[in-house]
Amino acid sequence: MTALFDASAPVHPDVHLLRTEVGPRVLLANGSRLFGVAEALYDRVDAARRDPDPAALDAVLADLGLDAPRQIDDLAPDPPPVRALSLAVAQKCNLGCTYCYARQGDFGGPAKNMPEATALAAVDALFRDAAPGERVNLAFLGGEPLINRPVVRAATEHAAATSERTGIPVTFSITTNGTLVTPADGEFFEAHGFAVTVSLDGVGARHDLLRPHRDGRGSYRRVVDRVAPLLAAQRRMQVSARVTVTPLNLDLPRTLEEFTAAGFHGVGFSPMLSSPTGQGEMSSPDLAVMLDQMTACGEEFLRRTLAGRRYPFTNLVTALREIHRGTHRPYPCGAGAGYLGVSADGDLSACHRFVGDPEGAMGDLTTGVDDTARARWLTDRHVHRQDPCRGCWARYLCGGGCHHEVIHRGRPACDYIRGWLHHCLSVYSRLLAARPDHFG
Repeated sequence: MTALFDASAPVHPDVHLLRTEVGPRVLLANGSRLFGVAEALYDRVDAARRDPDPAALDAVLADLGLDAPRQIDDLAPDPPPVRALSLAVAQKCNLGCTYCYARQGDFGGPAKNMPEATALAAVDALFRDAAPGERVNLAFLGGEPLINRPVVRAATEHAAATSERTGIPVTFSITTNGTLVTPADGEFFEAHGFAVTVSLDGVGARHDLLRPHRDGRGSYRRVVDRVAPLLAAQRRMQVSARVTVTPLNLDLPRTLEEFTAAGFHGVGFSPMLSSPTGQGEMSSPDLAVMLDQMTACGEEFLRRTLAGRRYPFTNLVTALREIHRGTHRPYPCGAGAGYLGVSADGDLSACHRFVGDPEGAMGDLTTGVDDTARARWLTDRHVHRQDPCRGCWARYLCGGGCHHEVIHRGRPACDYIRGWLHHCLSVYSRLLAARPDHFG
């Protein structure tokens, strides 16, 4: 897999080259524009990107008519309206996961539930300034949010009623460990069209090792049994599996195959890059193995898609969609911008991972959103202010990496991220050539 690391290494911040089975490709970072080119042109761009004269590549792109105004400048945008909130309705958990960023659910403080009044105030704040034509999203996280099931239901019903009254559409999501899910929960989620994410860290013993109950008992069989009715019932709701990858659960193709067969709408993998104790964090050799496993999943996705079969590998499905759209962004996500987290006490933070963390404090429900803090965040976290991002061709596809992970551990996964994006660009090129209808 070091070959993929080498092939994706940054040579010039504005261009990346790759060879695929359907011919050479040139990616221009500005606008995330991908082109198929002839060998002679590939060689010309390659020579220009390696030229010590910084004007050499600009001259070639201008000659080819591929120069364009910069779509992302150094200026941070003004803080946008907040249109998504995640509520930490339960800062407590019934599992004892070894790597939990929330310190096994309570974020390093006393275990607590969000009062119903706080949740309803958050919903009101979410809708307060929304205009016709906009939509809002309400997410429930923890800890384990179903420990505080009554507040999940009350906030959802209040949001649905507010949506009906105002005409502002609302979508719902919840992330759960699955151990407390009931058929009645499934009916509720289906009625409101929830996106349900179940944390599952592999099959059987692998999951049990990483996500035990607090008394040490495994949780896998209970999760599978509890989630099965939701998988059978999903129509409006979509039930996905999220796998946190550590050095102990690196058999990703088997995991993807098992969860696909179980009926999950999507299956996604995320490397553990930052845990409060350092336990479970991925090292460079671990990330090299993960990249090998991810590309194996990607090749299987391509085979099945070309055969007309769905394969719900979320990481690749999302990447292909963004490449096709030409997605380019100066941030990895909406944290601290249009999306904020709400603690059980009503404090606002840059996202759900910053609950109780002063690094991401953004005001509270009583005094309102701290737009000064958000503006400072958007300035400081802009990808043009991050190193080594400024010199990387992948910066507008990556956005600089998860803010929480970068602040607390740095960037140990840059080679992995570039290698994965290189593979995604290859799969996109091959799929577009064979099945252009796939992208509508």
